[in-house]
Amino acid sequence: MNIQALMKQAQSLQKDMLKSKEEIDKMEFTSTKDLVTVKVNGKKEVLKVDIQKDDDFSVDDLDILEDMIMVALNDAFKQVDKETEKKMGKYANAMPGLF
Repeated sequence: MNIQALMKQAQSLQKDMLKSKEEIDKMEFTSTKDLVTVKVNGKKEVLKVDIQKDDDFSVDDLDILEDMIMVALNDAFKQVDKETEKKMGKYANAMPGLF
């Protein structure tokens, strides 16, 4: 296999990877555990946190708790992204545009 064919294949693979990533970024994922339902997008951003109403909590307490959970989750996701970038960045330098 010649180098031009290899480069063309790598570019095609990169294009496919980016297309797949964009598709995932647009998707929404929902998970429910006990009294809590969380909706996130493919970018790992929390879109909604819903806590099933319970007699032990007032409505105001639940609203504040839902917001606090959403902010905490988004912050944790950003930390994951930062660490991933730190560790994977060396590979991106070897193969520009791959990640």
